[in-house]
Amino acid sequence: MENNHEQKHTISALVDNEPGVLNRVTGLFSGRGFNIESLCVAETMDPLVSRITLVTRGNNQIIEQITKQLNKLVNVIKVMDFTDTEFVEREMALIKVRAEAQTRAEILRIVDIFRCKVVDVSPQFYTIEVTGNDSKITAILGLLNHLGIKEIARTGAIAMARSKKEISLKKEKIVFIEMPEEATQKTGYRP
Repeated sequence: MENNHEQKHTISALVDNEPGVLNRVTGLFSGRGFNIESLCVAETMDPLVSRITLVTRGNNQIIEQITKQLNKLVNVIKVMDFTDTEFVEREMALIKVRAEAQTRAEILRIVDIFRCKVVDVSPQFYTIEVTGNDSKITAILGLLNHLGIKEIARTGAIAMARSKKEISLKKEKIVFIEMPEEATQKTGYRP
């Protein structure tokens, strides 16, 4: 049975770090009438390769077609749709909120609860840096909204597949070393 309902998809593509590659990748989406909800591009540890992370919505069949088309592009090295895998996703937001004398303590409590940072202070505003997944950022925006948010800047999502968690049950060999007598006299330690 095919999945025809739209859902959020986080897609990561490793691409050649060359001019025009981003335009070709995003062109695949706009040419098919799909919106890119967030887009983040940065160089990897290899300066010749960039990672594009984008979030879009669509049914599995359409997203599968798009990932196949992405893989056909000459400058695309690898494409991964994280939707059905375990992955870590983070986004950063800067939020400028009105900080009047009577609301400053409340803002600082919210910052503490969400493990954020106040990165700029002025007589009328605090600028808060928050990092987390989309639901964390949405939650803090909901709490700060009634206090008067003046401005928001969001990075867009970045994502990576989780590493496999294998537990090794290898037996460790424990070696006891005798300390020389003079060392035990200096430290006072006797095993």
